[in-house]
Order: sequence, then C-alpha cells, then structure tokens
Amino acid sequence: MGCFSFLKGQLGIKSSNREKSTPRQATTSTQASTSTTSGSNSSAGGTQPPSKSRASTSSQRSIPALFEERGQCLRVFGFNELRNATNDFNRLLKIGEGGFGTVYKGFIQPLNGNGGNIPVAIKKLNQQGLQGHKEWLAEVQFLAVVDHPNLVKLIGYCGEDSERGIQRLLVYEFMPNKSLEHHLFGRALPPIPWKLRVKIALGAAEGLAYLHEGLEVQVIYRDFKAANVLLDEEFNPKLSDFGLAREGPSDGRSHVTTAVVGTYGYAAPDYIETGHLTIKSDVWGFGVFLYEILTGRRTLERNRPRHEQKLLDWVKQFPPDSRIFNMIMDPRLRSQFPIDAAREIARLADSCLMKDAKLRPKV
Repeated sequence: MGCFSFLKGQLGIKSSNREKSTPRQATTSTQASTSTTSGSNSSAGGTQPPSKSRASTSSQRSIPALFEERGQCLRVFGFNELRNATNDFNRLLKIGEGGFGTVYKGFIQPLNGNGGNIPVAIKKLNQQGLQGHKEWLAEVQFLAVVDHPNLVKLIGYCGEDSERGIQRLLVYEFMPNKSLEHHLFGRALPPIPWKLRVKIALGAAEGLAYLHEGLEVQVIYRDFKAANVLLDEEFNPKLSDFGLAREGPSDGRSHVTTAVVGTYGYAAPDYIETGHLTIKSDVWGFGVFLYEILTGRRTLERNRPRHEQKLLDWVKQFPPDSRIFNMIMDPRLRSQFPIDAAREIARLADSCLMKDAKLRPKV
C-alpha cells in the first residue's frame, strides 16, 4: 500500500482510484515566450526564462518542452511593478527568507484591471551567484507545467537585466497560514490537532504523488520538508519551492546522477552516498516529515540532550510496537489522538526510511 492510500484510510476516506484533479484555469493570457538554450545552466537574457532546445528523445516530453506549451499561462511582471507592489520591498512586508532570497507580501492589480488588489507572495532573488538564477529558472519552468491543488500556484515572474543588476523574482498565490514549520515548531501558536495533522500529511502525499506519477515526465521534488509545505486559509497543504526539483530518469534509466543538494536531515542516505536521485529519495524525505508531524520536533535540535538531538536516531528508541512508543508523541497534543493510528503512521514512516531504497513504498 502506498503512503497516499494509507493516509486516506486514516481519515476514513474510502479507497478508490485516485481522483484526477481538475486543471486550474489560466488566470492570465499574457504570453511568456521563451528563448532556447542548450541547457539549464545558461543565463537568461531579457525578461523571458530560457528553455532547453532539445526535447526528450522518446515520446515523453521534457519539462522545458512542456514549458514551451504551457508557459503562456504565466504573467510577466516588470521590476518596478513588483517594487511598487511591496512598497519598495518594505521590511515590514517580509514574510520569509531562505537560500534563494527574501519573500514579501505584496498586492497586484488583476490582469483585467477590475476589482481590488490581489494579495500575493513575491520572492526576490539574491543578486549574487549563478545558483540562485538556476533555482529561479527551475521554479518558473516546473510551476508553469504542474497543475494540482496541493502544489502552490505560480502567478508569474520577473526577469530583467539592467544597469541596476540582475533582477529575478517570482510571484505566487498568497498562503495566509504560512508554512507547516511555522505551526508545528513555533510555540507561540496553538498546536495543530491530530486530525488536521493527518489531513496535511495526506494532502502533501497527494501533491508528491502527482509529481511522481501525474505528469508526462516524472518530477523528483528533492526538498520535501515542513518549511516547504504551505497552508492556505483552510489549512490545505501546498508544496512550494521547486528550485531544487529535477526531472526523473528516462529512456530506461534507473536514476539521475546529480550533485547532492537539499536540506540536512531530509536527504536519503543512498542519495548522499552515490548522488543517484530517484523518486524513492523523496519517499525518504516524506518519512522524516511524518515523524516531524508525530513528534512536533525538527530533524535536528541541538538544544536537546545529545541522544535526543537527531530526530531519526531518537525515535528508533521507541519502536511503533513497543509499550513506550507514546513517548515520542508531541506533548502539545495532550494525548488527544488515537494511539493505534499514531503507531500505524510511525510504521509507514519506518517503511519510507528503509535503508534499501527499493524497499520503500511509492507515495
């Protein structure tokens, strides 16, 4: 049984063939024409993100090839437009920060000019380094192609080269409840109740399953963690931050060989040791994520006693079938959860964390 099917059972949803989501209708007709280049390492000249000139040699099209078809759904913004939307990138509007850059809340006008301003999240690339440009390009291409209610929606982008420097920005739908990390580990907010935790895990699994199986091309997310699971006004989860995403293997290959990147504590050991990337690398990250939901702990907490600092090492001391298993459960739940269901989710997490990647379940 896959992770998705199991979690549906935990919420009492009858098993059936996975429902296909209705594709989102395009909210804009602004075209984002693309220039071609030999690979994703090339620089983007002008406002349009480039795409690879070579499509897949098989019937399976590549992400850049799919972007050529679907990229026109994205809205192209000017830098001054986004600067005005954020009140000149006012620090009071900052809602997040990461390796890519800073995220601000902003307000943009609807494309047709009718109605009030729309709240959005605007991510501004740090201006130094090629890596940020690569991640910006990957996000534009991947998020233009994917279409699922459990993946964050990219509204548009900005790519300008001028005397002021290289400007790379992304404009997303605004997620008012921030990230799961914010609620799960932040002690200033009320704890997430058990049923909502399972609902979030289910939605995240559904989004990941779509990436692995719902497109012409397989997508490996490569950065599954609580910080990248955003929550809308009803706490529906949406995976975000596709800067590290990669196309999966094709033409009969078993894996993609790549430099090891990602967040410490979430990367699969086989990927770290070999650089061989598969969808089972994402499954490992999902297993870590499940234990975070159960325990309310981060993958690494250096302020705890040494034997408790690494989450996966610590939970091994409390197997799902043991009498002391409940010791790992988030104390903020105050025992308001079904212990048998918690054990089952821990067993699922353990199967996702099998050392042999072939033994891990599909999502």
